[in-house]
Amino acid sequence: MADPIALAPNLLTPNPTTTGSDLARSRVKDTAQKFESQFLAQMIGHMFEGIETDGPFGGGFGEQMFRSVMTDTMAQQMTKAGGIGLSATVQREMLKMQGLN
Repeated sequence: MADPIALAPNLLTPNPTTTGSDLARSRVKDTAQKFESQFLAQMIGHMFEGIETDGPFGGGFGEQMFRSVMTDTMAQQMTKAGGIGLSATVQREMLKMQGLN
């Protein structure tokens, strides 16, 4: 097996073009998007609560068990596509709180 360091020699060296401020902004953006995704997953989950999984074409217990995975994935895709604007608002407020606006 190849040595991971030999495959990616620049992996552990700092990037001179990336500043601490840029890294903080990147982390804030990622966190805000995760927050929006979790919010959307909760809202989508509430929409599916009243749906019965019985019947000839229902998924039964398996559908109930994996519904949260489906709602999480749907929420992540919605966030990637632009979401509802919640992540932009959260990101702006987080940057303001950290003095990076």
